[in-house]
Amino acid sequence: MKIKHFYTLLLIAVTAFLGFAAFSVQHSLISGESENNKSRIKFSHQFHSEITDCQGCHTKVADAKSMTDPLLPKMEDCATCHDVENTDECNKCHYESVQDPLIPKKSALIFNHSFHVGNKVECTFCHKGMNEVAYSFESAGSVPSMETCSTCHGETKTASLACEACHISTANLLPQSHNVVDFKKSHKFLAEKPNANCVMCHDNNSCEECHTGTTMITETGTWKDFYAPYKPHTFVDGTKQQQITRVHDLNFQFTHGIDAKGKEANCQTCHQVETFCVSCHESKTGDLYYTGIAPANHRNGNFTTFGIGTGGGEHAVLARRDIERCASCHESNGADPVCITCHVDNLPGKGNNPKTHAAGFMKNDRGDWHDNDGAVCFTCHIGASSNGIAGVGFCGYCHGKQAN
Repeated sequence: MKIKHFYTLLLIAVTAFLGFAAFSVQHSLISGESENNKSRIKFSHQFHSEITDCQGCHTKVADAKSMTDPLLPKMEDCATCHDVENTDECNKCHYESVQDPLIPKKSALIFNHSFHVGNKVECTFCHKGMNEVAYSFESAGSVPSMETCSTCHGETKTASLACEACHISTANLLPQSHNVVDFKKSHKFLAEKPNANCVMCHDNNSCEECHTGTTMITETGTWKDFYAPYKPHTFVDGTKQQQITRVHDLNFQFTHGIDAKGKEANCQTCHQVETFCVSCHESKTGDLYYTGIAPANHRNGNFTTFGIGTGGGEHAVLARRDIERCASCHESNGADPVCITCHVDNLPGKGNNPKTHAAGFMKNDRGDWHDNDGAVCFTCHIGASSNGIAGVGFCGYCHGKQAN
């Protein structure tokens, strides 16, 4: 009889335990809560960032080649500053009767900290806001966003853009906005939003998988084909092709200048000046002003003036107003801008030639061009000149193949 009661009580206890465990898991999933190191140790990144750098605590990071390598500090790391032998001081960091190890953050990424540290990538470049919080999970920027990664990972930049290079599984990378039945028809509305970031995953080749029926992307047709009117095949391999009239009106040849000046759309998203515009705006010298079609105001007598105090004429006013419009024709494919043909001080002394740089603009090697995308340097040094690659373009003025 006692054995029967024992098994009955045991069954009730097991059932109660399983029920409580199931409730706890369900509550955690519904609320999004998960256990973190806040319940295991007392710590403040904000406090420690004032007295040491990241590697002062995370000593193993510089050697970590995968996300499974130890990244969190050990007690011997803490012992560099803390007297771990003094048992009276334990409660400064440890909770009473809590001796569980720290919980490492799980990751679905392939990442080599050692490689990035070796290439002089600062910890705070990827892990932002750590000096403002106690625990890492409290900072929205503790885990780098795709925008941060794209600073280096891109089609023309220093690291691979292939998803498989960093993501262990690509099955869940598709944004929720893409998981709709009519996405092929509705994606244009997402692409037109000011915060659209399609190029994070897609390039022009992605568009060409469907938009192959016009000269908009391939630029193989001439202006005569374009305005004949040009009409592509209705279907190619079962895919409906884009009609030219859906992009531009048939008289757009005569009105496109208005849209270009108003910047209603970015023409260079699909068309390149050097290969498309020159079909009509021919130039034998490479500069459309001298041998091509130029705006009427370029022929005015005061368009360019020389001498101290003249102000440079109308071209100086237009350049200050919108230098990008100037560069659409006067572009030198990554070399020094066309402006530099006049704006240079060849003779000794001050102010005897028109210049663009103020005296002392290179007074130190940490100018605002390193950190500020809106720096005045990029008013002229734009496009391929400012691509951020060591040894190339703007950065190549000071940095060799290996940036310091």
